[in-house]
Amino acid sequence: MSKTGTNGRGASTTRALVVCPGLAGESNDALRGPEARREEAAGLARAINLEVVGVESVTLSEIRPATYVGKGKVDAIAARVKAEAVDLVVMDCALSPAQQRNLEKAFACKVIDRTGLILEIFGQRARTAEGALQVELAHLKYQRSRLVRSWTHLERQRGGFGFLGGPGETQIETDRRLIGERIVRIERELEAVKRRRALQRESRSAVPFSVVALVGYTNAGKSTLFNRLTRAEVMAADMLFATLDPTMRLIKLPHGGQAILSDTVGFISDLPTTLISAFRATLEEVRAADVIVHVRDVSHLDSDAQAHDVEAILDELGVADRADRVIEALNKVDRLDSDARAALAREQETSGAAPVAISAATGEGIGRLLAAIEDRLARGRHEMELTLDLSDGQGLHWLYQHAVVMSRRDEEDRLRLTVRVPPEQVERIKRRFALPRPL
Repeated sequence: MSKTGTNGRGASTTRALVVCPGLAGESNDALRGPEARREEAAGLARAINLEVVGVESVTLSEIRPATYVGKGKVDAIAARVKAEAVDLVVMDCALSPAQQRNLEKAFACKVIDRTGLILEIFGQRARTAEGALQVELAHLKYQRSRLVRSWTHLERQRGGFGFLGGPGETQIETDRRLIGERIVRIERELEAVKRRRALQRESRSAVPFSVVALVGYTNAGKSTLFNRLTRAEVMAADMLFATLDPTMRLIKLPHGGQAILSDTVGFISDLPTTLISAFRATLEEVRAADVIVHVRDVSHLDSDAQAHDVEAILDELGVADRADRVIEALNKVDRLDSDARAALAREQETSGAAPVAISAATGEGIGRLLAAIEDRLARGRHEMELTLDLSDGQGLHWLYQHAVVMSRRDEEDRLRLTVRVPPEQVERIKRRFALPRPL
């Protein structure tokens, strides 16, 4: 089967057909329309530079154990694969190893399911050693499941020489054992990563910097917003999973305080559980964050469905007190027409949650978002007024290290400061300085 088409570097491209099967009357994805689902599946395929020659929706009365879709549809897809010289069929669902093998035989080409496709994307996007480990762990767990009655060509006996497999051990058993051993090693390394991150969070708690985590559906504009707030240059592109490895930077708040902003991997519907498990060490940053900014692409037709998927993953991660910690940032308002913007403004006026409308691309609403973050961080904290002698440089340095200095007024022989401190620091400051009077 020949490859057709070339990319900008002259390399051959893989022609892919995307198939989106769904049960008739399926209600678990009621918020998401079929057209949006097709667009997302095609976007996932294009994210690894596949040439998408077509996207098909298939309505099923039931899931067939052997091939997932019915025989008639299998034959129709096989005919299209042959006629259009398709190299790869992407099934936008979770296939069992047997279903994948049977479809590959029927189509006479490679078949990959949604989990495998997302793993391929993550494999290309990982840049750090930690990210590569997390992706490899998820891939190995997925690959181990593919060993069950799928690799028939490997079901042969091999002699035992004592360094790979015992006498009579089959190749499939050897592969399963080697994969299992590698999984154990990676899990140990990621456990060390988790401990290291916990120590880093503990050391950050000694200084007054709070942590603000950006979360959202993939391609919602998190990295563009991160760059806007921090003036960093994190990769931001109009593609699914443009950012995989987490990044942290300091941001300045309106009244002079600072916080640590964390950009995280994008979420997606039906995110494989192996990926959630593998990235748990990274996503611990979200769970431990003081404020979570949920970035939504308000211009997307499936914005509500995407928000629902993000909230479900936050629940799975064990993010508690969501109502008190989460700020909704309705991004890409610059893409809305005047009627949609007016409707959004009316909705914001009547909403108790008060989401913040922004455009990370143009900067619209960024000041309101920073004010909302600062206001949320201030909840439960105490503002205190202190008077210091000009000679107390050590005390001033201590305050900058252990409190958020909101304002500073230099007078002839003294300094007047307004500071914001967490409750556990109040008594310590009272002992260290003259008794402050609360505002």
